[in-house]
Amino acid sequence: MSVAFTKEDSAETASETLLPDRPISPHRNLVTAAGMKALDAQLKQAQEVYEISQRIEDVNERRRQSAAPLRDVRYLTARVRTAQVVPDPTAFDTVGFGSTVTFSRDDGRVQTYRIVGEDEADPKKGTISFVSPIARLLMGKSVGDVIEMSGQEIQIVSIS
Repeated sequence: MSVAFTKEDSAETASETLLPDRPISPHRNLVTAAGMKALDAQLKQAQEVYEISQRIEDVNERRRQSAAPLRDVRYLTARVRTAQVVPDPTAFDTVGFGSTVTFSRDDGRVQTYRIVGEDEADPKKGTISFVSPIARLLMGKSVGDVIEMSGQEIQIVSIS
């Protein structure tokens, strides 16, 4: 929309209020039950922040303050709508969505990650997305299997 047709101070103000949408992954939106609850909570929080921003009297400030939460509401609404909750695994003979996998690397490091949905992945907290390169290599493998990634051998130690 042209700035000429708005009541904003400048083109700079207009650009602050027209944030691009957050990209939506082309992959299936698989989530754990905990991931679904987190998405619902994030959506509720974004809606609350947006509603609070709508109470600001100054139109320019209202638009600035509502831009990010409105973008988040659009993104999270789409993610909640398309989410496919995958039950926790009941068997631990092979790595699958929701599995916690411990593996050792050539350099002696031992790492443990749970394979989860894209929106709930946080490697620092021990979760990785099912579409991450390492998760894709681990899926379907069993304890003792060795895979190669980036010239390094990785051996599965345990699955839970």
